[in-house]
Amino acid sequence: MRPRNRRDRGHPLGLTELIAIAVGGMIGGGIFTVLGISVALVGAWAPLAIGIGGAVAALAAYSYVQLGKYFMDEGATYSFFRRSFPGMPRAASAVGWWTIFGYISTLALYAYTFSSYALSATDWASSEWARKAVAWAVIWLFALINIWSVKGMGRIEDVMVYLKVLILLVISGVLLSSGKAPLPALIDQSPPLTLIGLLTVASVTFVAYEGFQLVINAVKEMNDPRRNMPRAIYSAMALVTLVYVLVAIGAVLAIPFADIIENKEYALAAGAEDVLGRWGERFVVLGAVLATMSAISGTLFGASRQMAKIADDGFFPRLIGQRRGLVPVNAILAMALVASFLILIGGLRMILEFGSITFLVVSLLMAVANYRLRDRTGSHVAMTWASMITLAAGTAIIFWYEAKTDPAQVLFIAAIYVALTLGALAYGKNARARPKPAGPTP
Repeated sequence: MRPRNRRDRGHPLGLTELIAIAVGGMIGGGIFTVLGISVALVGAWAPLAIGIGGAVAALAAYSYVQLGKYFMDEGATYSFFRRSFPGMPRAASAVGWWTIFGYISTLALYAYTFSSYALSATDWASSEWARKAVAWAVIWLFALINIWSVKGMGRIEDVMVYLKVLILLVISGVLLSSGKAPLPALIDQSPPLTLIGLLTVASVTFVAYEGFQLVINAVKEMNDPRRNMPRAIYSAMALVTLVYVLVAIGAVLAIPFADIIENKEYALAAGAEDVLGRWGERFVVLGAVLATMSAISGTLFGASRQMAKIADDGFFPRLIGQRRGLVPVNAILAMALVASFLILIGGLRMILEFGSITFLVVSLLMAVANYRLRDRTGSHVAMTWASMITLAAGTAIIFWYEAKTDPAQVLFIAAIYVALTLGALAYGKNARARPKPAGPTP
């Protein structure tokens, strides 16, 4: 018998790389943007609300893990729905189109955030075209890396992910040790604590945990998937939740609430500069750059495999499904091309909100699918019910929050859903897609 840690030829991703893909997909700039909203809504209770968001995401992860172990299908969200509801291929096509566009919009925002931080200390910081050019460059750089080598991508992801986690932990430690405001005074400055406030922040924060499911897309390229898939997802979920909560505690204690709300994604950089000077700000910028780069790489890796799977079933052009070995080259190129176009036209923040809501909606659908197949997946009934109820509540709350704060944005998001659904139905009408059984992959 071969040693357990020996890697099979053709299966280059071990547990370390899988955790890196999950953490890389989750910590992609989310913690730099959710702090402002969290503190504005609940003040000093932001770390608690962000931790609750992690618990909600863990419930979502449970359904993905159970379905992933059962189906062993790199199509993940799309394939799980398709195979759980084999009589609804066009609905599965729509789910696939929503999910892929959500990933592409997130990819575009990661690249644009990267360029904003990378150019922050240069003379081009205020140039819109310079930011777009750098965003395009980083997308195509990691597209080429993903095409070049799965093993090479995994090793680069390892370095970027674990280094950015270390940087965020150092930042949180510095902020924690520098905090001078007493907790009772911070609570007095906070809005009144309400359950709806906590749940609203938890729902909005949920997007910061998006990315763990990218691990499932690598099922054909991982060692011992039924063992390593759940270990990677749950380990990454615990690590990311810990990092987010520690960073939030440090920020609340050391940075004035008004500065966090006003500076938004630059709040950590501004706070670190106040405490440590210029090098502290640059340290945060380095963390943000690494966070966005690893998220770009992980998202291209995982989502391209799901896109290729949809193309294999005939709901995207067949050309997109073509591979070189196990690498879906054309899907990677298609994602990079569409993301570049989104960067060109702008409006990325609004498109990202589509991705946030989509992640909640499809996670709810995965919970429903897991409940339907609970006897086959071996899922605990109480866990599946808790997942469905929690995700349904989160979906309703985020729609309510968006409608309350920006009704026009809700209409825009609804228009995107309609356009994608019509596209999926129109394309799927003429597709000769094979029916997918509800059984596991051999």
